[in-house]
Amino acid sequence: MTFLRSTLYNNIDASVRGYASTDAVSGLIDVVVEGGQVSFTPRDEDDVPPTPYFVAVYGPDGALEAIAGGSGGLEPDFPDEFTLQATAARGLQPFALPDIEGDERFLAAVDVFQPDGVGDLFTQMVVVSTASTNQVVATFLGIYAVISVVILGAGALGTRWLVTLTFRSLGQVEDTAMSIAAGDFSQRMTDIEPRTEVGRLKIAINTMLGRIDAAISQREATVRQMRRFIGDASHELRTPLVTVRGYAELYRMGAIPTGDDTAQAMDRIEKEAIRMGVLVEDLLALARLDERRDVDIAPVDLRPIARDAALDVRATSPRRTVTVIEALDAVLPGGERSADSPDTADAKKRSAPTTTAIARAGASLLRRRSRQNAQTAADPDADTLPIAVRRPQPVVSGDENRIRQVVANLLGNARRFTGDDSPIELRVGVDPVAATGWIEVIDHGEGVPDQLKDKIFQRFWRADTSRTRETGGTGLGLSIVASIVDALHGDVGVLDTPGGGATFRVSFPLAEQREPEEHLLIETQPLPRLERDAL
Repeated sequence: MTFLRSTLYNNIDASVRGYASTDAVSGLIDVVVEGGQVSFTPRDEDDVPPTPYFVAVYGPDGALEAIAGGSGGLEPDFPDEFTLQATAARGLQPFALPDIEGDERFLAAVDVFQPDGVGDLFTQMVVVSTASTNQVVATFLGIYAVISVVILGAGALGTRWLVTLTFRSLGQVEDTAMSIAAGDFSQRMTDIEPRTEVGRLKIAINTMLGRIDAAISQREATVRQMRRFIGDASHELRTPLVTVRGYAELYRMGAIPTGDDTAQAMDRIEKEAIRMGVLVEDLLALARLDERRDVDIAPVDLRPIARDAALDVRATSPRRTVTVIEALDAVLPGGERSADSPDTADAKKRSAPTTTAIARAGASLLRRRSRQNAQTAADPDADTLPIAVRRPQPVVSGDENRIRQVVANLLGNARRFTGDDSPIELRVGVDPVAATGWIEVIDHGEGVPDQLKDKIFQRFWRADTSRTRETGGTGLGLSIVASIVDALHGDVGVLDTPGGGATFRVSFPLAEQREPEEHLLIETQPLPRLERDAL
């Protein structure tokens, strides 16, 4: 509006200066010269068309002589006196002139003129009304005000709608938060727009809720498992305690008269005490494993563990055949050996390995290597040459004592579920794809039904509920196996043995095997036997 007002007033200033610099008097006022005197008489309004300006004439002495012009309406309040000196000072510079009511609604400009035949100078004052300009400015101001109000109202409504639409999702966030505060952790955010801040907030809240829900579910599952565990442990301990208490009461009451009966009662008490001790040891082992204490991780070779376990079983069950199988030498295309081919004829099987057998096998290996080297050197153009492949060894990262406990528990489970003369195999191998070394305990008993394979590693779970507590164990052996394997970052599973039975496989990550030193790769020959006579 300031720019419009300034532009319109500049136009009026130019108009006033233009009128003042022309002979505006002759068209509106008659100039009469008589006897050297000049008189000014305004013409009749009927003879003169309306003009956009007023004209006033001032004499040489500054007195007002005549007023003419205009188009009706308000008239300017002309000054009664305007001297030539004031005219010279003003020049053509417009100035404000009030109307008869005292408001400044006119612009005036002055200039001098000299009528014909007169030697004196006179002043003509031209006045232009600013009422139309002020009206235009006021009209535009009103229009702009109305438009501004409409725009502001529309902007306010649009802003309110946009803010409401934008923060409507925050209302959903608030409702969800209130539901969560009430205990309903299943609530989730919907209508997610990932490209907006609110959408990303919803994603973050859903992620947080998922983790909270999972943590709560895990806590509830842990609490349920703990309660079940405590109940099962109490139930397991109650039976031997009742037995011990019963025999003690019988002895106190004198119901065991003879020495043989007393010996039998003491034997039963001792067995139940041993059973309670085993159960307590198993519970302590599980408690230690649940604490996730630091485990001493070191490279462990699975082959000696399998051999020692086989010797232990043979010592306790002489009638049982225990075989150790190293599934490391299966043939692959190009002469390479597979790391996991238990059915190949090259798989090494041996029962109850001994130190003598190991030494004999080492000497045989040296002689066989010498013959192979000699044959290769004699026939360099053979069609198929043996490929020197460094086969991975079953050396895993783990705790040797814990791995031995795992194998012992699996063997104890196999012995418990099979006859005294049923064979057991221990297979050791490597899975190069998964970078794991594994050991299997294979029995030929009744096996494990498919619907029970996921449950047998639970605590106090017994696949055969008909077994007595004297022969059935505590139900914690496989649970300890699963806990130890999990602590060592391994895996345990059960498969069906071909022909019947169960195969338990435990696998552990392979240890980082360094390349052998260069001097260890040099082929050596056995030293020639020195004859006693040569000494």
